Order: sequence, then structure tokens, then C-alpha cells
Amino acid sequence: MKHTNFHLSIFIAFILAACAGETSTSEAEDTATLSVQNMEADYGNPAAPGFNLADSDARAIELADSVVIAYGGRRAYDQNRYFKWNFFGVRELTWDKQEQRVRIDFPSKKAVYLLDIEAMTGRAMIDGTEITNPDSLAVALGEAKSIWINDSYWLIHQFKLKDSGVTLKYVDDTPVDPENARPSYVIDQTFASVGDTPGNRYRLYIDKESHKINTWQFYREAGNEEANMQTPWNGESEFNGIILSSDRGGRFQLQDISTPKRLKADLFTDF
Repeated sequence: MKHTNFHLSIFIAFILAACAGETSTSEAEDTATLSVQNMEADYGNPAAPGFNLADSDARAIELADSVVIAYGGRRAYDQNRYFKWNFFGVRELTWDKQEQRVRIDFPSKKAVYLLDIEAMTGRAMIDGTEITNPDSLAVALGEAKSIWINDSYWLIHQFKLKDSGVTLKYVDDTPVDPENARPSYVIDQTFASVGDTPGNRYRLYIDKESHKINTWQFYREAGNEEANMQTPWNGESEFNGIILSSDRGGRFQLQDISTPKRLKADLFTDF
């Protein structure tokens, strides 16, 4: 009898130890999750210099920050240096975010643009011939910058909600957004003296559960009542910790998206 009790005691002790181990593992996982969340909260979503904090709504800013977290967080975005994508099957872009350089390959024009975005210097080849005239080159590089502004906005708009010159306004919430029919919060993003078209406006429908973008609308003039363009945000995939949307409906497709960790330096200097 004593022998049986001895084995029973060992069995009970084993079960208790196993349960304690499971609890410890669960607590460790919960702690790790909280740690990641706290790190992201501490890192935040810092506004660019010139963001119009004074005229932006606190609720709109809060929602914009929640969007960034939903798409992987500002930390992950900042840690991604290179972006490559095909814009609507028309042209291919390779962007060095850290050094602010971009390469644009435009097959239908037999064109390649190599641009230092901040210095506005670089090279351009159109119809297979390099442009050497300084005035013509300046025009070509200006066109390249406009292409990059437009095409990169389609790719990473969710991380540019607090850019320089931006004002954010909370509009309302809605039972369903126009494209994905999901309960959404609605915010407006307007611009002052920045970019190629500072007078326009974006309206974003932010999912109430996921805090991702369901629909975006573009207004060529901020005061217009009807949108000039409206698309869904679908086709989400993760790239090095951030989530990007490739499917904007119909012909509006961002293809061959990647975030390489390394690229050859001459990609931005040689045709």
C-alpha cells in the first residue's frame, strides 16, 4: 500500500509540474506579446516636420496611427530600405528610401530614369538615347520625380498620413464603406504647399476591426463633393514585417512588389 501511495504521489507531482510549466509558457508568450506591443507604442508614429498638428483632429491622428500599426508599424517601415514594384504594368520602380534614390524603367518609352530625389540630379535615357542637354535633363528628372511621387503614394500611402504639410480631419463613421461594405471610420487628408498637387484631398475608410484601409477616394480639389477616383485596398501581403496592398481593383494593380535587403549600388547610377 505504501508502495502504491509512493507512485501516486510521484504521478500527482508530475502533473502539477506539467501544469505549472504550461502556465509558465503561456505567461511567457503573453509577456512577449505585450513587450512587442509596448515597443511599438513607445516607437510610435512620429510626424514629419511640418505636419499640421494644430489644425488636425486628435481623433483623426489617433486613427492614422492605428492604421500604421495595422500595416506592420512605423518601426518595421523605417527598417525597410529598398522597395521594388511594377506600377499598373506600365513601369517598374526601384527605390532606395534611405538614400532617396529611385530608378524608373519605362519599357514602352525605352526610357530609364536614375534620380537623386533630394538633389534633383541624375541621368535619363529616353527612346534608347541618353539625354545630355542640361535643360532637357532637368525636365526629364522633374518628370521622374512626379512619377515617383505618384507611384510611391499608391504603394505606401498608409505610412504617409502624417507627412509634412498634411492636415487630418475626422469625418464620421459609416455602416459600410463604398468598396468592401465594411463598418468604417472616415478621415480626410489634405495638403498645403507640398507635392505636385497640393490642393487635392484623400478620404480614407478605415475598418473598425482591423484598422486597415477599406476604400480610398481621391478628390482633385479638396472642396469637391464627388470623388474623382475611388478604389478598394485588397490583395494584402507581408514584406519584411510590413503589409502592402497590391490590388486596387480592375487595372489598378501593383505587381512584383518586393522589399530587398540588398541591391547593387550601380542600379541607381548605370543604365
